[in-house]
Amino acid sequence: MRIEIIGAGAVGLLVASYFAEKNMDVYIVGKPAGKTVCRDIQIARTNLNQSVVTVNVKYISALSNEADLIIIAVKYGQLHEVYASMEQVKESIPLLFLQNGLAHYEEALALSKAHIAFSSIQFGALKLSQYHVAHKGGGVMKIAVAKGDHSKFDFLLELSSSKLPIVFEQDAEMMLMEKALLNCFINPLTAILQVKNGQLISQIYTLQLLNKLYNELMTAFPQFKESFQFEQVVALCERTAENTSSMLADRLANRKTEIDTIAGAILKKAEQNGKELPVLQTLYQLVKALEESGEQL
Repeated sequence: MRIEIIGAGAVGLLVASYFAEKNMDVYIVGKPAGKTVCRDIQIARTNLNQSVVTVNVKYISALSNEADLIIIAVKYGQLHEVYASMEQVKESIPLLFLQNGLAHYEEALALSKAHIAFSSIQFGALKLSQYHVAHKGGGVMKIAVAKGDHSKFDFLLELSSSKLPIVFEQDAEMMLMEKALLNCFINPLTAILQVKNGQLISQIYTLQLLNKLYNELMTAFPQFKESFQFEQVVALCERTAENTSSMLADRLANRKTEIDTIAGAILKKAEQNGKELPVLQTLYQLVKALEESGEQL
């Protein structure tokens, strides 16, 4: 099976390394060049136990139209460029989107492609160098098919392993919403306070703030109250205690964060339901103010 992955960030490299270990033909797709480029590259992965493995994949400068699956592993801000690059891709090739937040959901479904699925990544990844990635914090890779033939994605279950468990969910939008809610707890606060995930539950005032935010979100979205417990937030902080959140990593590098696709999308959903989220709104505005100031952390 040929898998082409758009995006050589932390998550893209991590998934590529695990799939290559399962004897998939994995290709990392770069930006289109004047001429077609294809070369061998080696990905190094530091595992949770600190062992390091290397796998061989290929780099190509553009999508080939020969893939059995295309994985889109760029951040939301790069998606419109990716949409343009996929205009010539055959309608029948399945697409799997790996973005945080909700903003990409309806956009992706509007593409003229027959088979579209979304993933919610529950583990951490940290890019150490161009082709070296560290697996940070345990968790599963959730996948939900939102359009087309579910069987086109069934082979992904064969790629599941103890290091990278893969599970299928029924409702893609609900899955992404739940992940966005989880991200609302960790990402904005860690970006503002400049702390690792675990410190959010080891400090009394941040824990109280997380609890207040949880109650606020569950009031706005009561349909999640039974399946989404505050203990899940605490457990995620514990499981990824030493992780630097993606939003904090963006702030440390003075990059634009995903605050609009995560917290911004949740705020819009709440507004549509006639609900206000003053705590989350404040966190959102603080992150936006940091971005606007261009302050180096």
